[in-house]
Amino acid sequence: MAAIRAVLDTNVVVSALVWGGNPFGLFRAAEEGRLLLFSSAALLTELHGVLTRPHLANRLAERRVSVADAVDRYATMTIQVRADVVRRVVRDDPDDDHVIAAAVAARVNVVVTGDRHLLDVGSFDGVRIVRPLEALALLSRHHAQ
Repeated sequence: MAAIRAVLDTNVVVSALVWGGNPFGLFRAAEEGRLLLFSSAALLTELHGVLTRPHLANRLAERRVSVADAVDRYATMTIQVRADVVRRVVRDDPDDDHVIAAAVAARVNVVVTGDRHLLDVGSFDGVRIVRPLEALALLSRHHAQ
């Protein structure tokens, strides 16, 4: 059975790398080949910037992981796409348009996020926008078929 194709919003990636929980379950699904993850240069740059915030960098350091190593780990889990066309979609947070652009460029099934601005969009161009727990449920249903 084909893997589900997804773009993880930066907040989900940070949660997986720093805290674990449901977002980390998505990493496991990717490692098992049940989920194909896609990203873009803009999203990886954003991830690096967020992880350098002191409270997150300190949390990584406690686990003996550098920000660069965490970003590299995630980058190796993803297929990079060029998201050159960034349309204005997320009215209340234009930075989130980069997530949509990567999703459209990669022709994914889902965007996984905890961001209410993206969640409010619901779907765009055939891409569903869901929370991590819903993404895990979709994976379970998809692979139970």
